[in-house]
Amino acid sequence: MGIEIKTVGIIGAGQMGTGIAHVCAASGLDVRLNDRDPDRIDAGLALIDANLVRQVQKGTLSEEQRRTAMDRIGKARGYEDLGACDLVIEAATEDEPTKRKIFQALCPSLKPDALVATNTSSISITRLAAATDRPDRFIGIHFMNPVPLMQLVELIRGIATEDPTYESAKAFIGRLGKTSTMSEDFPAFIVNRILLPMINEAIYTLYEGVGSVESIDTAMRLGANHPMGPLQLADFIGLDTCLSVMQVLYEGLADSKYRPCPLLVKYVEAGWLGRKSKRGFYDYRGETPVPTR
Repeated sequence: MGIEIKTVGIIGAGQMGTGIAHVCAASGLDVRLNDRDPDRIDAGLALIDANLVRQVQKGTLSEEQRRTAMDRIGKARGYEDLGACDLVIEAATEDEPTKRKIFQALCPSLKPDALVATNTSSISITRLAAATDRPDRFIGIHFMNPVPLMQLVELIRGIATEDPTYESAKAFIGRLGKTSTMSEDFPAFIVNRILLPMINEAIYTLYEGVGSVESIDTAMRLGANHPMGPLQLADFIGLDTCLSVMQVLYEGLADSKYRPCPLLVKYVEAGWLGRKSKRGFYDYRGETPVPTR
């Protein structure tokens, strides 16, 4: 039997961390939100509140539920403030050395039976688990973006992850009202292993002049019934994230079919990372996005 998760610590108050905090608090769990930059915690709390207000306006949440959810989220100034947590989820930047440092610094503050998870979209769970003092109690819990709207969560077991850890994580995802799928610990897991090469291929299609940004996105929206085109989706994910997942696939599987498109590399080098930097395959600086190629 796994442990019941009542209090969740979250490291990283960016887009993913705040989304996870939002769904946990709205599901009746206590949350401790941590970030190395205290200002980001405040900005994260403001974002969560704005998103909860939006749910109230849509009628999916009452004002009382919104207030209760916000009251459940506390600030964790340091890792020692996560000591009472049953589960701590790392949702920091997608960089392995950074994540390993976090786990090494975090573990001494945790109670012995606490579970540790990472929200990585592509890095080896087994390797990250080895940076902790509890590889048997470590698991990948990969939420999709945006967390409040997306139904799926990938659960990834490392080689040392024990059954009770997996069962606890699965029950936790069920409590959030989401569906979990089990993935083995191979580069990029299931969703990104299929999705990112498709995006990379769309970028190659642009790079080779087969179609324009607009024609590629229209073709996949209307021809394959995708809710948004692959280049629009790449901008939404962040081109730096797309590149890092393709590099993980390319290095981890040593197969040339995963080679990142040179045009993707060029855009990232230019700092054109998509929506977050106002330019990617589309320019977002005006009222409506305009293709950049």
